[in-house]
Amino acid sequence: MIWFLVRMTFWFCVVLVLLPSGAPQPAPQAQVGVGEAISAAKAAVDDVRQFCDRQPEACTVGTSAAVTLGHRAQAGAKMIYELLTERLGPNETGSMSAGAPGALTAPSRDTLTPSDLAPLWRGPQTHRTSRTPPA
Repeated sequence: MIWFLVRMTFWFCVVLVLLPSGAPQPAPQAQVGVGEAISAAKAAVDDVRQFCDRQPEACTVGTSAAVTLGHRAQAGAKMIYELLTERLGPNETGSMSAGAPGALTAPSRDTLTPSDLAPLWRGPQTHRTSRTPPA
């Protein structure tokens, strides 16, 4: 769980760095090389790995807080989903029975009326006469 928090913090920092600032400012000249940046990142990861060894109580409290927040977020998402389903979705779709959740209903039959079955238009009827070829 602690790694989830570390990853979220990392990506949050990346997003903050990439967002444009309100006023145009000259960018400072960075004198950090790629190797130095990689070694600094490794040192930060090693420090985070040893955090639970140095502060076991804080690690335990942080983990339980993250679990609690996760449960609350899940409950909130469920409430929002149910609210949206209730307000925007139909009560019955026809594919599920209202009495038994999960049970499929048989498709409806014999729903056409006699006017539905009557042909709309057939055009003029022509009678064909039998022609015999001349001999």
